[in-house]
Amino acid sequence: MNIRVQCHAGYKADQRPVRFQLGNRDYVVEEIVDRWYGPDDVFFKVSTDDGNVYILRLHASSDQWTLESFRQSGGV
Repeated sequence: MNIRVQCHAGYKADQRPVRFQLGNRDYVVEEIVDRWYGPDDVFFKVSTDDGNVYILRLHASSDQWTLESFRQSGGV
């Protein structure tokens, strides 16, 4: 699923998501839990302001972001 992502680029120009839009809702990234690299992509496991965990994928060749996975928080 394609998503819109707002990024922060540091002094090394590494992009990292700071917020993303899924449907009509905006999610603020509170923490990047993990990051790993594939041959052509970068994956980010993030926790957001809704308490859930998402895996976002940046397709480096096209600069497109997709939602790869979602895990709902067990809390209330």
